[in-house]
Amino acid sequence: MNFPFYIAKRYLKSANKNNAINIINGIASLGIVVSSMVLFVVLSIFSGLVNFSLSFSNDFDPDLKISSTLGKSYTISSQQEKEIKAIDGVASFSKIIEERVLFMFDGKEQFTYLKGVDASFLKVSNIKKGLFNGQWLSPKTSQVVVGYGISQKLSLGIFDFNNAFEVFAPKPGKGNIENPDDAFTKIGLIPVGIYAVSEDLDSKYVFSDIEVARELLGFQPNQITTLELKLKPNADENRVKEQLQTIFNNKITIKNRAQLNDALYKMLNTENTAIYLLFTLVIILTLFTLAGAIIMMILDKRGNLKTLYNLGTEVKDLRKIFLLQGTLLSVLGGVLGLVLGIIIVLIQQQFEVIMITPSLAYPVAFLFKNVLIVLTTIVSLGFIASLIASSRVSKKLLE
Repeated sequence: MNFPFYIAKRYLKSANKNNAINIINGIASLGIVVSSMVLFVVLSIFSGLVNFSLSFSNDFDPDLKISSTLGKSYTISSQQEKEIKAIDGVASFSKIIEERVLFMFDGKEQFTYLKGVDASFLKVSNIKKGLFNGQWLSPKTSQVVVGYGISQKLSLGIFDFNNAFEVFAPKPGKGNIENPDDAFTKIGLIPVGIYAVSEDLDSKYVFSDIEVARELLGFQPNQITTLELKLKPNADENRVKEQLQTIFNNKITIKNRAQLNDALYKMLNTENTAIYLLFTLVIILTLFTLAGAIIMMILDKRGNLKTLYNLGTEVKDLRKIFLLQGTLLSVLGGVLGLVLGIIIVLIQQQFEVIMITPSLAYPVAFLFKNVLIVLTTIVSLGFIASLIASSRVSKKLLE
């Protein structure tokens, strides 16, 4: 067995004759255990909050969204549709016509987006899960599903036949407008459902059948604004993207769910990094205790170290004894803290001990990534603290 490692284990296991050093070692060990436990629990809580926050957009957004790089709309041929269906990894796709238009109801106005969807849309999106009132629209009808925010602003209910719910869009063309009524295309709509996903999305979309949007905007039968795709569970996203670019001659922009919510992902990642750095700073302060405990141990064992030095042990090996001792203490403390943290997280996941509301438990997520982050952080910082403390072993101290 390696000599410094053997001595480091002996020092780690055996109690010191000096009670003050034992107390300092105990405080250092407890600090490492608590630090690793708290860091893991906090990271697990934040991971749970991230999953909870993204669950709303995940139900709403497709796996891939295709738009044109040349304009607001593009055409898709029946041959291209067949080629998309033949791509290995594509589960389904939906043709979309989306445009910002004017809605009017009972004298109130609202500019927002009309999103015309085809019959395959529910295979791509889980928006139906967000319905809290009414039903989803029927194909080939003037029925629409509106967001909760829009319904609040317009004081709009479902199946209200006493007041007209209308949508207006400018007619394409050139020249002067003599009659204002000729400048806009108007269609009457029937609200049959209200969805609630998130504050932003609830105030953004009114869903209709794609034919309603096509008629309103004067689009051709094969003209769309976007194509939304759902991928199979084990699909190779990059390969699917390459095949789609080939089908559309590299004239399209393809975004995945993360890119569609770029601002949200950046905000969540920034918050996660800030929380990690904050708790890492706390761990660094805690590990000052470890460094102090090692220095106290060096001073207490100076007689033994002189004996080993006189017997021919090199100074670097004597330093390695305390470096290994501190590192071993960090590893053991980190592992014990992780075990306690994992138990706390699993208890919250299974039994929902802490609640935000009577029906909503505080979200946590157990991720192996967090285990590696905590263990790497504790061991790395413990190693650095031990390295600094062990450097106190010198020839001057031993002579």
